Amino acid sequence: MPLLLVRHGRAGDRSRWRGDDRERPLDEGGVEQAHALVGVLATFPIEAILASPYRRCVETVEPLAAARGLPLDLRAELGEERQFPEGVDLVHSLADRNVVVCGHGGLQSALVEPPKWRKGETFVVDGRLRVAATIRA
Repeated sequence: MPLLLVRHGRAGDRSRWRGDDRERPLDEGGVEQAHALVGVLATFPIEAILASPYRRCVETVEPLAAARGLPLDLRAELGEERQFPEGVDLVHSLADRNVVVCGHGGLQSALVEPPKWRKGETFVVDGRLRVAATIRA
């Protein structure tokens, strides 16, 4: 039963965004990554999809949620300002569950010996919070 930890897709350059960063959307490449996620995760059982309430995270997993017929569970503790330690604690509580968690760079610190995490990448996480595989959308 793997936990799937997804980093949000590409969302352009933060320094060029002129609004509230929580509202920064995926760019064209990020939208492609979000749609590709449906196919690359097709073989994994998924019982729930949790995401940061930031727009780029929501947009990353919306196509997957629609394809699976699952609601999105937006969790404030996965937002950038609360991911340490609350988001990390949430990830720890989900070990060994068939759950997708979409968050921001830095959340991978919840894992044992985490590798570099690129935008749009998914870590397949085992019950001991180790990365078993990395999937690029």
